[in-house]
Amino acid sequence: MSLDKAREVVDTALTRRDPRGLSYENAFGGATSFMRRSYTKDLTGFDLAVTGVPFDQAVTHRPGTRFGPRAIREAATLQTFDPPYGWDGFNPLAEFAIADYGDLAFDYANVAGVPALLQAHIAGILAQRCGSITLGGDHFITLPILRAYAEVYGPLSVIQFDAHCDLWPDQDMDRIDHGTMMYKAVKLGLVDVSRSVQIGIRTECEDYLGMPYIDARTVHERGTDYVVARTKELVGDAPAYVTFDIDALDPAFAPGTGTPVWGGLASWQAAAILRDLAGINMVGGDVVEVSPPYDSTGATAIAGAHVAMELCCLALWNKRDK
Repeated sequence: MSLDKAREVVDTALTRRDPRGLSYENAFGGATSFMRRSYTKDLTGFDLAVTGVPFDQAVTHRPGTRFGPRAIREAATLQTFDPPYGWDGFNPLAEFAIADYGDLAFDYANVAGVPALLQAHIAGILAQRCGSITLGGDHFITLPILRAYAEVYGPLSVIQFDAHCDLWPDQDMDRIDHGTMMYKAVKLGLVDVSRSVQIGIRTECEDYLGMPYIDARTVHERGTDYVVARTKELVGDAPAYVTFDIDALDPAFAPGTGTPVWGGLASWQAAAILRDLAGINMVGGDVVEVSPPYDSTGATAIAGAHVAMELCCLALWNKRDK
């Protein structure tokens, strides 16, 4: 489609006939689906589904990530004009059909019912032979998502970008807490710790339960090439799930999050690592903990939108025409 012709098109999230292709709408107007992709619950013919989970009742400090999916989608409108940078000409927006599957619907007053609803929501996407990229929401949401994925793939390799290990001991599997979700995922057998890794950690953890980690200082001192090589060495060709807590980034780059910690990754480091992980067997992912009320600039949501797009690239890289 020519640029002149595209200027006549509005709300491609609702009107596009071909799910592939860039979008040339004004960034400040129109329906804010993720990357102006088609809104649909019918994933026939689609390769990947982006969905939102506006849930923040599991936080230990500041709430607000319920507004994360909406803010990330709005920020993503800035990226719809060009292919993603740094992927050697690979353009998943043009080569693959990516859908915006909308948000998980749940009763905000029935918090205990959310995990089962979310697991079923993701299972419904996987049943339609699509992978999922989820926009959070707090980090608890990764646990029900991993449950759904493990039913299909068995124990997963997990690549976790985070300031916190989320491995706080918690024997009550019914508690809903974003700081214990990885502990439970490991204890429930959803994660193959020998083929997993946590990146950007900079808070204390008494027991990593065998989970390898690369703390933020190591990233800074040894560089992104080391991080990528070590991650690929650990993960190999195992089905991998990538979860990106936005507080993996330093608060200078992402202040809008509930539990910020200084000394984190710079945005360029995160971008380099994600892009150089191309080739892993990524089956799904999420970006979580974007809390717009704590960032009046919108920079955190912009970072979240970029991370989500990089995750789309990673998920589809091995499926491209070679």
